[in-house]
Amino acid sequence: MSEQQDQVSKSSCSSISTSTQGSEDDGTVGALLTEAKTNGRSLGKRLSHLDSLPHTPRVNGKIPDFSNATIDHESLLERLGTYGLAEYQIEGDGNCQFRALADQIFRNPDYHRHVRKAVVKQLKEFRKHYEGYVPLDYKVYLKKMKRSGEWGDHVTLQAAADRFGAKICLLTSFRDTCLIEIVPRDAAPTRELWLSFWCEVHYNSLYANEGEHYFARSKIRWHLPLIASFCAYIWNGVCMSVRVTLRSSYNPLFADLPTRKTKKKHWLF
Repeated sequence: MSEQQDQVSKSSCSSISTSTQGSEDDGTVGALLTEAKTNGRSLGKRLSHLDSLPHTPRVNGKIPDFSNATIDHESLLERLGTYGLAEYQIEGDGNCQFRALADQIFRNPDYHRHVRKAVVKQLKEFRKHYEGYVPLDYKVYLKKMKRSGEWGDHVTLQAAADRFGAKICLLTSFRDTCLIEIVPRDAAPTRELWLSFWCEVHYNSLYANEGEHYFARSKIRWHLPLIASFCAYIWNGVCMSVRVTLRSSYNPLFADLPTRKTKKKHWLF
């Protein structure tokens, strides 16, 4: 690992409460939230006035220890609370970046394989755009990224932004800035994907906070197979479909930030 990557990793893992720059960013966002609430403007457009961290695609660096990661996540949760955002918890199986992107695009993290496949295709077809940021043999890198469970990095984020024509907004635990914006190289973005990212460890999917019950209700989806089996047993093999609809109210602060609703199988697949 290069010295530059070491420095980036160290700067990313630090408590927000001890950072002067982070406090200034939080204060600025707080002021923008107040103004947006008064004027009824969308948060995403107002955040465009912030100085986001310049994005340079790079592979993963040093993984922080558990204690630093825990502290950073607690700090990130405080920041999310300040902005009125909530994390949709993504499984930490090595596919978290692709799962979080799939949740933002398709409202279903289970489509992470399709997202990974699209990203790898982008990396392969436009090699010249990304090869310079990869410090190992590019074919080896592509082979690694094809494997389920291989961690995504900042290079794959750039490729995802390019492939899906999306601006990827990362709300982070970084001490030097809270927001990283990753935009397509050659076209204006047609959508925004919001992720949380803490201490180079884990990605979650972000939505406007609809209250404590919001994600508690969404967890029902994980129990659907059990419910279906029980119904089939009771009704002697008659299948009953269970549909959970998550309703959310309009929030002018997050007019351009999606709220999460479960969907059926996506038409693309």
